[in-house]
Amino acid sequence: MAELAAPARRRGVYYGWWMVAGAVVAQFVAVGATQQVAGVFLRPMTDDLGWSIAQFALAGSLAFAVTGMAGFVVGPFIDRYGPRPLMLGGGLVYGAALIAASQITAPWQFIALQMLAGGAGNSLTGPLVVNTALSKWFVLRRGWAIALGSMGIGAAGLVVPLTMIRVVDSLGWRDAYVVLGVAVWALILPTALIMRRQPEDYGMLPDGRERADEGTVQGRADLAAVQADYDNSYTRAEAVRTPAVWLITFGMAFFGLGMTAVLLHGIAFMTDAGLTRTQAALALAFGGAGNLLSKFAWGWLLARVHVRVLFAFCFLLAGVGATLMVAADQFGLPWLMHAALFVWGAGFGGGIPLSEFIWAKYYGRRHIGAVRSVGVPFGIIFGASGGLVVARYYDAVGDYTGAWLTLVACYVVGATLIGISREPPPKAAAAASPRLRPALADEQRGAVHRDG
Repeated sequence: MAELAAPARRRGVYYGWWMVAGAVVAQFVAVGATQQVAGVFLRPMTDDLGWSIAQFALAGSLAFAVTGMAGFVVGPFIDRYGPRPLMLGGGLVYGAALIAASQITAPWQFIALQMLAGGAGNSLTGPLVVNTALSKWFVLRRGWAIALGSMGIGAAGLVVPLTMIRVVDSLGWRDAYVVLGVAVWALILPTALIMRRQPEDYGMLPDGRERADEGTVQGRADLAAVQADYDNSYTRAEAVRTPAVWLITFGMAFFGLGMTAVLLHGIAFMTDAGLTRTQAALALAFGGAGNLLSKFAWGWLLARVHVRVLFAFCFLLAGVGATLMVAADQFGLPWLMHAALFVWGAGFGGGIPLSEFIWAKYYGRRHIGAVRSVGVPFGIIFGASGGLVVARYYDAVGDYTGAWLTLVACYVVGATLIGISREPPPKAAAAASPRLRPALADEQRGAVHRDG
């Protein structure tokens, strides 16, 4: 087993924190310009073009499906080349597809462009790409790094619905797509330039650990933990033979189904319950606030509670929020709708950091892109089906109540699957050393500065 490079002492801010800042921006854009904004466009577009809600939802569902299929290929690519080339190419396509959506006249055009935007946006610029990179740059502080990086999703929920509903209502949905596409270019392309593959490519260790740290008991323990994470990393072929892969995969799939359905239909659900579009967007912003503020709690708890327990709890928290939304509708309590979205958002807020952390904790960081991508197709397909099934239910029945209660059941099933998962046993590390030497790992040879 190759050992990690332990560099001489460095000064200044560890570059991994710049990666965290890039992750914030990337996830703000990737989620904000697709999932968070879909509900804002739903009613204006269907009313203007004479489409059913199911036709609109089909485009988002197929876009998620493309994201899932692409994710299986993208994961190993991240391991080999890093996030930068993916984000540059994906950002260009993403913005162009959104701008082109301003000119559509037929459902097939919208479907094609949403598949292009969704596939490029989520697969090439979003959580899978940036959080895989963060898992390589951090081991000891992985929980905090991923939690802070995913604050972009909470910020998107807080800012995007309120901002875009004003843009759509004042300029029209066509010009709003142009604004959205230009914003994607302005944010993603510069961010992509600061992203890197892994610290070893630049003579660094995860978390900014250094050879001089071996001089203290805590330093030796930290470096040993970094080495153990490397030594115990599973390949994708090894990981798929463990039960935990499939329990996590399908648990997350049920979680994703509930998340995407609420994001797509949430504004329509609330306007049917008697809120105005602005009030509904404000309630969705409460969800964003819950998402954003919960990051600090999830990051703090990850150092104290097993991620399996936290992840199952975050599912149940989202389920409670969805249940309160139904109660607010049935009893005519607008204030409860805002509280419900805050609770739901807090559960949603745990989804990204906890899902990324659980993969890295169970399977190590060396092949995390390839292992993490195993579950992406299933998760995305479930997520895609959620929005479409809810849309068809609404078109058939005329309200959302039954569909929303089904989403609550999905959260409970997902929590159960995560709760019964267990970490795979540590891999035998016959050649592992008890201390890190100043030598490059095998995977570094020929890979130094691979991504510039």
